[in-house]
Amino acid sequence: MGLMFKKNLYRAGSGKRLTGMARYTEVLERDFKKLFLANLMTLVCFLPFAAGVVFSILTSSVLVLIPACIVGGLIAGPALSCMYDSIFRGLRDASGKWWDNYRHAWKQNWRQALLPGVVFCLMLGFYAFMVMLFWWATRFPGWGTIAIFLFSLLLFTTFFEIYWPQVALFDQSAITGARNCLLFVLRFPLKSLGTALLQLLYWTVYILFFPWSLFLLPLVGFWFILYTASFLLYNTFEQSFQLEEQIAEAFPEQAPYYEDDETWLKRKQAESRVYEEK
Repeated sequence: MGLMFKKNLYRAGSGKRLTGMARYTEVLERDFKKLFLANLMTLVCFLPFAAGVVFSILTSSVLVLIPACIVGGLIAGPALSCMYDSIFRGLRDASGKWWDNYRHAWKQNWRQALLPGVVFCLMLGFYAFMVMLFWWATRFPGWGTIAIFLFSLLLFTTFFEIYWPQVALFDQSAITGARNCLLFVLRFPLKSLGTALLQLLYWTVYILFFPWSLFLLPLVGFWFILYTASFLLYNTFEQSFQLEEQIAEAFPEQAPYYEDDETWLKRKQAESRVYEEK
């Protein structure tokens, strides 16, 4: 990642969390490997869903699409929740090895992720099928129809960009999560819709440059846009849900610890003296 982001971008350690672009690139450089691995796992788990949607489009069969989306969602849902878990662990500076955290997240969230995974893949599959119906249509569907379609896609993206982090972070019912999404959007409409629009533009670029864009999926695929959107929403999430306070109470070992340069130097000197005395 050093080729993509300049190093030595950050100010001297002050014992406080960085902000803005410095914070964005700090987490990106530190956690690139973890996000890359989580992205690969997510891609693998989305393959059954993608294969089913492609087959249903090639056969023009909704009867194939529905079971393919259900089965695919049962596999993709837990993987997507783990993807968000990896992202939010990085944003709150939680410690731990990637595989241990990923395995724990899967074990903890897979049941809770099944229903949203099925709903997410069903809706996404129908959106893909509708795009092909527009493409196959002998007559232009009309700008009104396209506008309604795009707006519903924007609402779909907005809902799930707020819902999936809750699956990864909280043990709650689907109804509670849906209600939280509604309240969040009503309270922060511009930021919620703006980040959702950013995600749609990102995936639109993939569609426009298909199939060459497929080569980018293993490298940046899911993680890059989900990390960017989550980063833009993180302070708002923290303000609404008190994420770090709740997680620190439930899992004290995940609470981040910060120290300024002077404190760090004194600690290292003390550790060095202890080591020399031994």
